[in-house]
Amino acid sequence: MIAIIDYGMGNIHSVQKALQLYGTRTLVTNSPEDLKTCDKIILPGVGAFDDAVSQLKQKGLIQAVKDAVNKGTVFLGICLGMQILFDRSEEAKKEKGLSLIPGGVKLFEKGRGVKVPHMGWNQLRVMQKGCPLFKGLEESPYVYFCHSYYPKPASPAVNAAVCDYSGEFSAVVWDKNIYGVQFHPEKSQAAGLKMVRNFVELEC
Repeated sequence: MIAIIDYGMGNIHSVQKALQLYGTRTLVTNSPEDLKTCDKIILPGVGAFDDAVSQLKQKGLIQAVKDAVNKGTVFLGICLGMQILFDRSEEAKKEKGLSLIPGGVKLFEKGRGVKVPHMGWNQLRVMQKGCPLFKGLEESPYVYFCHSYYPKPASPAVNAAVCDYSGEFSAVVWDKNIYGVQFHPEKSQAAGLKMVRNFVELEC
């Protein structure tokens, strides 16, 4: 069973539909208790960092997510859900992240020949070919982005893939049972759906 955390700020339907293409059972939930019994957890997200963390707090999900990850539950953060994995964000005025991966989230610099937000298709440069999400994928797949902020891990060792948008930024992180993708795999056609399938098929 894969839990999709519903805190009012995610593409719940599209993520769930992508997972169900591969016959997996899903549970859309905002209950901390449900996270104790699921094999895998997905935290999607669209919107502002402060609002997202505040909603997770109100629903009692912060500690529930940390407890699940710390006991080894496989976890995937998507877009804003990836950014929340880190310690802090330049977007945030008051809230901190989950600190599951050391590092911060930064705003793209304007006036460097790129538009902000970064929106559309861009190519990944895979840094860790052994990352299970990339199994069976071409070497440099194109995926779909929509974001103004990007994660900057404290250690480059967790970068499974990077993307170039007026400089390289972390597009996929991987640290043991924790995965994060800055793009939207559910909107990234064949390459993204292959990553979704790989996540579904990960052994717990």
